[in-house]
Amino acid sequence: MSINLENIAASFNERMDQHKYRIMICGGTGCIANGSMEVYEKFQEVIAAKGMSVSVQLDKHESDVVMSCSGCQGFCQRGPLVTIYPEGIFYTKVKASDVEEIVEETLVKGNIVERLLVVDAETQEHIKHVHEVPFYTRQNRIVLENCGHIDARDIEDYIAKGGYVQAKRAVLEMTDEEICQKVLDSGLKGRGGAGFPTGLKWTFARKAVSEKKYIICNGDEGDPGAFMDRSLMEGNPHAVLEGMIIAAMGIGASEGHVYVRTEYPLAVERIKLAADEARRMGFLGDNIFGSGKHFDIFIMEGAGAFVCGEETALMSSIEGKRGMPNPKPPFPANKGLFGYSTTINNVETLASVPIVLAEGSTYGQLGTENARGTKTFALTGNVVNTGLIEVPFGATLRQIIDDIGGGVVDDDGTVKPSNFKAVQIGGPSGGCLTPEHIDLPLDYAGVQKVGAIIGSGGLVVMNHQTCMVQIARFFMQFTQNESCGKCVVCREGTKQMLDLLDDIIEGRADENTIPLLEELAYAVQDGALCGLGKTAPNPVISTLRYFRDEYEDHVFNKHCAAGRCKALANYVINPERCKKCSLCMRTCPNGAISGSREEGYRIDPAKCIKCGACQAACKFGAIEVK
Repeated sequence: MSINLENIAASFNERMDQHKYRIMICGGTGCIANGSMEVYEKFQEVIAAKGMSVSVQLDKHESDVVMSCSGCQGFCQRGPLVTIYPEGIFYTKVKASDVEEIVEETLVKGNIVERLLVVDAETQEHIKHVHEVPFYTRQNRIVLENCGHIDARDIEDYIAKGGYVQAKRAVLEMTDEEICQKVLDSGLKGRGGAGFPTGLKWTFARKAVSEKKYIICNGDEGDPGAFMDRSLMEGNPHAVLEGMIIAAMGIGASEGHVYVRTEYPLAVERIKLAADEARRMGFLGDNIFGSGKHFDIFIMEGAGAFVCGEETALMSSIEGKRGMPNPKPPFPANKGLFGYSTTINNVETLASVPIVLAEGSTYGQLGTENARGTKTFALTGNVVNTGLIEVPFGATLRQIIDDIGGGVVDDDGTVKPSNFKAVQIGGPSGGCLTPEHIDLPLDYAGVQKVGAIIGSGGLVVMNHQTCMVQIARFFMQFTQNESCGKCVVCREGTKQMLDLLDDIIEGRADENTIPLLEELAYAVQDGALCGLGKTAPNPVISTLRYFRDEYEDHVFNKHCAAGRCKALANYVINPERCKKCSLCMRTCPNGAISGSREEGYRIDPAKCIKCGACQAACKFGAIEVK
């Protein structure tokens, strides 16, 4: 018996219309960490105390107010976020102590609590509605559209937004060849970093001769500062499952696996719940959508090894082996999980599939010639609006950092557009872009030409108080720690590169250090076994390319312009700020500060052990690092 999705959607919308208000609380990891669940519970308590009936959306009964819990809404800098429908009133940085005022003023009296609204940076006007907030209006939120607008735990909410329509169509109406061709025509490429055409990958698997076939969702997102896949699984898990169903029909798979790291407990919880709900509705298991076909999905939690983001290592982990990469060929399409034909796509790729399959979809018309559609980015670092964003391929850093991100901030929080120094794109496998790339259209080919990669979508913005050698060391330490150790080039090469970077920032480097570091970087790039090892030197290579003078300043002048390298710090006393209180001299543990109240004080660099005690003690900011 075929499942009537239209009736499910109509029933859900009718039930929602019976409520006077719908309050959507952001239930993404970031907002939960800032107390959004306390806000959620406080709303129920206060609303009931005001004499109104209140229900939780999952209870599915009529009330004055229904409480819903979304996934990450992206505006992480302003969380916890609360949206009150039907008007879409958008409150930010909401605390449990604000709830009584919101209920009294907005739900009872129909007024607005202005102090909780977003303030437009240009006009200084308060913005009342969520659909008017510049952070959102300057994006193209297509894959992320439902994140923040549906209750991530309610399958009917997803169906009401058109969910599972394309999966049903793929199961009942389309051939495997039609599915693969449709995805190929859309121009969709893998969003995990490689940028390989998704439809072509599916076609290889479709044509492969194999007794059994698998589809795997790679949710092992391990880049520092990246949270795109996690947020999609938290906020719209059914889109991922629907994409997997479509992929399974395209390649002929009967079993799917979602591999998600155990450090993402909320994503694990919601993707498991989504699979259970889809199974209950007849979308997974035997006889899916009444078709007589079988396809089911299983969730596996990875232990958090970065190398398991590499597809052969990931499959080894699912098989119960140690997660270590294997040389290719054979490719997974021919011999993958348990020796059978396997297709692996990342979370964002699969969540995009129902969108590109939809009739009349304009998704493929966005982007550039070599990169169609949109890309999600985790925007972090020295920028006003950190969070999760989505823009078409071809958007520039200027649009992302200034228009959406609100501009670069100094260490004290002051917005200083001229203080933009670099952005690390693509995580540990990526590289740096600089002010000269501020108007470079971001797509696969363009970014690769300047020595970086789009990667999975991490964007870390850095100001001029950032030491680029320290940044390179941070990523090198990460990849060195995460090296699986299978190949000597990666295991030993990354360790030696890390040691050389330590020599540079600790003042031990000489004229041979930089050339040796560069030589090692290219040796690891050429000789490592897997893609993760080959890209591990990228942050070093790109920072050497664009900030070589900073490396040389460290090596030859024993000086860190950003003042971040403790061993190279030169502490001085600014006489204009010094109040001659002698506290710095009394605090110094090595007697490096001398002078008097009449003459002033000075620091002897030969005696200074660069502990920073004087700077911490000074109440007037007179101790500076040069």
